[in-house]
Amino acid sequence: MKTLHKFILKSYIGPFIMTFFIAMFVFFMMFIFKYIDDFVGKGLDAGILAKLFFYFSFTTIPMALPLAVLLSSLMTFGNMGEHFELTAMKSSGLSLQKIMRPLLITTICLSIGAFYFSNNILPVTNLKVGSLLYDIRESKPALLFKDGVFNHSIEGFSMRVGKKEKDGKTLKDILIYDHRSMQGNNIVLSAKSGTMEETCDKMYLVLTMNDGVGYKDMVDNPKDAATHPLVRDKFEQRIIRFDLSEFKMSRTNEALFKGNSQMLNLSQLSFYVDSLKVQNLKRKMDFSSQLKKNYYTNSRNLVLKGDSTKPQPLKINSFSELQTPQQLSLIESASNITRSAKAFADSVAADYESSDYSILNYEVEWHRKFTLSIACLVLFFIGAPLGAIIRKGGLGMPVVVSVVFFILFHILSITGEKLAKEGTLLPYQGMWMATIILLPIGGFLTYKATSDSALFDIDAYINPIKNLFVKKKKP
Repeated sequence: MKTLHKFILKSYIGPFIMTFFIAMFVFFMMFIFKYIDDFVGKGLDAGILAKLFFYFSFTTIPMALPLAVLLSSLMTFGNMGEHFELTAMKSSGLSLQKIMRPLLITTICLSIGAFYFSNNILPVTNLKVGSLLYDIRESKPALLFKDGVFNHSIEGFSMRVGKKEKDGKTLKDILIYDHRSMQGNNIVLSAKSGTMEETCDKMYLVLTMNDGVGYKDMVDNPKDAATHPLVRDKFEQRIIRFDLSEFKMSRTNEALFKGNSQMLNLSQLSFYVDSLKVQNLKRKMDFSSQLKKNYYTNSRNLVLKGDSTKPQPLKINSFSELQTPQQLSLIESASNITRSAKAFADSVAADYESSDYSILNYEVEWHRKFTLSIACLVLFFIGAPLGAIIRKGGLGMPVVVSVVFFILFHILSITGEKLAKEGTLLPYQGMWMATIILLPIGGFLTYKATSDSALFDIDAYINPIKNLFVKKKKP
């Protein structure tokens, strides 16, 4: 490897690693803010949160990698232009393409790695994140007692604690309504003080009540409905155990989520698409035969409800030959058959529409495997020549320009994906829309940087137009 190539790579690797992890941190914080409400109050273990954050850090790579390539390439060539290193290379006979070559090879390697990651690693991490997020959302909030507020978290009980001491165990003024019998507030327990502790395995909550009284309204016997007898008993100490197993997060079988389009690789996506297309084709072919067999045939064998107990087959050639009751009976039978046929058609149409939407999702994800890799190349051809033109390094101007282009890329990607999923555009058109629009921009910037044209000089664009009009005025 030439010394110049080593110098260029050394100038590029530092900014790339820095911008890559900064971008990952930014997208990671966006994830925290988006799902913070699902985490708070669930009493999740640190291990579960660490596992979730670890898996999600991988899902930020498809967003962070293109931004890092764009920003680092712009910073690298901006720094070299600002310190006249780029000028020295060009004066020695090197073209911009030769200067960009080592970074272009590096970006191609990154694109190949991005494709492998998107096809083999990202589906697994999406499966882990999706199943874990589902379990967290479905888990019940942690059992927390607030002073003077009734807590209904434990099924069958409604509890209020007047005051909870600083040790977290001692309770004052305890009031419990037992609703397990589903007969209203017929069982009430009250105590002046008590303690609350979890067992070692955290499966049960042991509540010890001291100096209390219990009330029970006898409603089991129907004879007591008029007199409403009440049983009251005092106790010095009473221990109640509450089952906390429902508060522990249980893991769902990940196999239930494997059919999601974001959790499949290329071969699996192709398999699902082919299967659904074959299923839709079979559904189309079976629809007409089933409609003819189950409804059209019945319409030709309509029956009339006469005086006899058994319906009589229709054996007439004209509707007008029938009497009025028979005509009404015939209309009713035809209407029932028509409604059934319409319901059947609506059901088949809904199934077909759902299947077609699934096909669009699978095809969108199929193209997404490639768009990440190509996006790195396209954004490199925007960042590198733009840095050579701007000739500003650091985190000032390059960050602003990079963010503008990345936002443009992101908006085009989201818009294209939405149009593809809605069926307005074909999946390949929607998913490649951002690349198709930005690729000419990259080519234009590369041309401008190669020819040392003044990109931001307005006169460079106005003067040719002025000269054109001046030539026209000459006789």
